[in-house]
Amino acid sequence: MTIEISDEAAAIAFRRLVSHLQHRDDAQNIDLMGLAGFCRNCLADWVMEADNDAGGTMSKDEARQAIHGMPMVAWKKHHQSEATPAQLEKMQASVKKNMR
Repeated sequence: MTIEISDEAAAIAFRRLVSHLQHRDDAQNIDLMGLAGFCRNCLADWVMEADNDAGGTMSKDEARQAIHGMPMVAWKKHHQSEATPAQLEKMQASVKKNMR
């Protein structure tokens, strides 16, 4: 049984998620992908697609800045480390699992 969530509650929860992800810069996107099958970049893509579907013109860079809280170049420089082979393997397994 699916319980409906009001748009207002969904918007508040979404903003809290974005704030949480901006605060938790120690959580690498690759680890989020490996564990949950999505990351900040995925969330930004979904925001961009939703905006564009609603008639907006948000670009990928604008969406990523909205989710990361800064331009993507700055995020990578300050918060993104090089992915390890284990992280890449876990991400690939998660992506395959999501494709089923």
